[in-house]
Amino acid sequence: MLERIRTTRRYARGFVAAVAAVAALVLAANAGPAKAAHPEESEQRTTNPVKAAVR
Repeated sequence: MLERIRTTRRYARGFVAAVAAVAALVLAANAGPAKAAHPEESEQRTTNPVKAAVR
């Protein structure tokens, strides 16, 4: 027959699981997209807005 788990142990497991979940979410949020390999090239490329010719 299965042994009953003490209440304090059950709450401790839940707390540890919650801390692990929050840590995983914080690490995932801070991952972000990768930076460009050559940032100076991406800064040089600019686009000029094209004005529509009205006739």
